[in-house]
Amino acid sequence: MRAMQIRRCLSVLISLSTILVHPASLAMATDTASKDATPAGLYNQAWTMVRDTYYDPTYNGQDWNKWAHHYDGKLKTMDDAYKATETMLTSLNDQYTRFLQPAAFKDETNAISAKMFGIGLQIAPDQSQKTVVVAPMEGTPAEKAGFMPLDEIIEVDGKPTKGLSASAVSQMIRGPVDTQVSLKILRNGKEYKTITLTRAEIHVKSVQTVKMLDSEIGYFRLSTFISETAGQEVRDAISKLSPARGIIFDLRGDPGGLVTNALDVCNNFLFGGIIVSTVDRNSKIQSAFSQGHPFYTKPIIVLINHGSASASEITSGALRDNQRAELVGETSFGKGLMQSVTKLPGGSGIHITIARYLTPNGTDINKKGIKPDYEVKLTPDDYRQSKGPWWTDPGGPIVKRSPEDLKDIQLQKAVEVLRDKLDPKPTAFDELKLQPPVISF
Repeated sequence: MRAMQIRRCLSVLISLSTILVHPASLAMATDTASKDATPAGLYNQAWTMVRDTYYDPTYNGQDWNKWAHHYDGKLKTMDDAYKATETMLTSLNDQYTRFLQPAAFKDETNAISAKMFGIGLQIAPDQSQKTVVVAPMEGTPAEKAGFMPLDEIIEVDGKPTKGLSASAVSQMIRGPVDTQVSLKILRNGKEYKTITLTRAEIHVKSVQTVKMLDSEIGYFRLSTFISETAGQEVRDAISKLSPARGIIFDLRGDPGGLVTNALDVCNNFLFGGIIVSTVDRNSKIQSAFSQGHPFYTKPIIVLINHGSASASEITSGALRDNQRAELVGETSFGKGLMQSVTKLPGGSGIHITIARYLTPNGTDINKKGIKPDYEVKLTPDDYRQSKGPWWTDPGGPIVKRSPEDLKDIQLQKAVEVLRDKLDPKPTAFDELKLQPPVISF
């Protein structure tokens, strides 16, 4: 895949995770939708696509051919095909390779077009396969209700989530606008409470906060890469911060979105170099390069945390590895795999991991994350004392804090690091291009 092809890669934000999408999936979506629409035909298409494109040629150490005729004569209905396909994909032990039934695939398509309906909660499986909150989206029912990163969802409408995939939990949470859903959560390993929310249409906007923290330092937060205008929103934010001598770029809690946006956002800052590289099943490495014409050339600090995933990691890794920015906060999520997303007959879909990606320095961050240059870990007490990210106000549900209150200790550190990088202010003589007077005695 050439650099220009990588630029056309897509990623999809759903409540499970962030998925990078191979451009070929657009063609595959058209082709497969017109093929055999029988239960056996759907299953066989899924099996063939995994055989031909899965990034691990050993299929996680199993003989993939064993699945080719495993259900011959047994698939009578589409529900049979759905269950069989899910079982087959589960054998790969890859949480990102999965089957989506029509309702889930429709929700995902709506997310791409920024038409989202639900509570605005981004969730993912943790290392123990428990369903945890990555981040609530700003301005949504989930944020207003006080959800926090790493909250564990243990029940939805009284039904336990234990043993369910995050995708299945997502389906339980979704529903029509103006209907209610109740979530029971654990916070810090202890039962917290049951929260009842009213579902709403979620308006996706990438840049939601732009502030001058003082006369020298600007701040903006990019909460998602899903909006197709994210790159332009970043440029607009930078323009609003024109008085600033340096900017803090906050990617905390940003689970990603369109990888084209990650490339566009990086191009706002980079003077050149690789943005991201991909490695396919044949170990072939292909790279996407910066255009080398940055919109912003002053100092930058990037904030990241455990909720910064996928496109956020592409961006923070690219800016750090190209010596354009330093990172402050906590180690990122560690989502370094690329999936194709393909529509199947009947409106269902399939995600298949087809590659892994590397930061410009060749670092594989999958399941490891990106470690910041300046680590600022947060404890439960920090959150209780309003020292966490400014939008996670424990006194909620309505957040009364703002970034410029500087109680946020990670943001405090970012300000400190950035201030050290700012050039001394020009004097009046510098501005007038005059030399100081020479005084003779």
